[in-house]
Amino acid sequence: MKISKITTGIVNLPADEPLADAAANPNGKRPIAWVRVGTDAGVEGIGVAYFGGALTGTLRHAIDELGALLVGDDPQLTEAIHKKLFNAAGGSAGPGGIYHLALSALDIAIWDIKAKAAEMPLWRLLGGARDRVPTYASGALMRELPLDRVVKAAATLKDKGWKEMKTQLALPGTTNPRIEVERMVKIREAIGPDIKLMCDINQRWRPEQAMDIGRRVEDAGVGLFWLEDVTTADDYPGLARIADSLRTPVAGGEYVWGIVPFRHMMEARSVDIPMVDLVRVGGITQWLKVAGMAEAFNLPVVSHLIPEVHVHLIAAVPNGLTVEYMPWLRPLFKQVPEQQNGELVMPTAPGLGIEFDQATLDRYKA
Repeated sequence: MKISKITTGIVNLPADEPLADAAANPNGKRPIAWVRVGTDAGVEGIGVAYFGGALTGTLRHAIDELGALLVGDDPQLTEAIHKKLFNAAGGSAGPGGIYHLALSALDIAIWDIKAKAAEMPLWRLLGGARDRVPTYASGALMRELPLDRVVKAAATLKDKGWKEMKTQLALPGTTNPRIEVERMVKIREAIGPDIKLMCDINQRWRPEQAMDIGRRVEDAGVGLFWLEDVTTADDYPGLARIADSLRTPVAGGEYVWGIVPFRHMMEARSVDIPMVDLVRVGGITQWLKVAGMAEAFNLPVVSHLIPEVHVHLIAAVPNGLTVEYMPWLRPLFKQVPEQQNGELVMPTAPGLGIEFDQATLDRYKA
């Protein structure tokens, strides 16, 4: 089997929030680059990447250029393809950015082909540690929402059967520890003591702020499952100070590129829970290597975005903890895994078990 064709496009998906009808920017758009990789055997794989800025067209062009190098190659030789693309572009394109995003889109599609050729769902091909995984609602409890609205959204998620959910702190404007803590207390009161509650800071605090507010949240009895990206992602000593000072587990990793930063992060004991972003790390090939590295450090791993693919990866590795369910790409696919009593049931179709909805590609074509 050989790769015979690469087809790409861009869609501007609506920035809605379907889990609790709590979109912070309902009129916004999410630009997504997509790719189809065809083979001479008729097996097709699909992949996606996102940039979130003005360079989405450049990202698509990079996917086209890297994809052209793969025509004639065997898609089942994933490591050989990874090495070829790195030698062709990655060595001089920097440790992250457009190159990594384009690589990831192609890598996802190639693994889709590989699993389809084996007539197995991807999670089974990768080892199949279990047939369902925990998942948490993400994207509904954003920092831009006023307190009454975020509390209402949290209660809505609970009513819909979510057992885990994530909110945000580092509220817009000047950081006020009292207001930050009050917000967390109100959310906890709305969902009760048994829901696992995570909180994302998106790198907006200095280490001393993270330790101060983190301790105040602990003292208020909120009981966070984890506190995420509390300071600058590559400040490994600062992150280690925070993690050592708090009882709450610290998660992080979505902002780094490739696999090397995760080694530095784990060696410095910067995080308790590595979070791996599929498109920034370099695709499925690289994601699995980070998961293996984390297992050697006795650490769990969690995912960032793209639950339609991450459901396979978290289920396949023994240290997969939970899947972030932020359904930004939901309209792009005909069918996606759905939350059932706080878990995702694994797809049974070969490959990723998803396919593009052509109506969506046409409607939101950029």
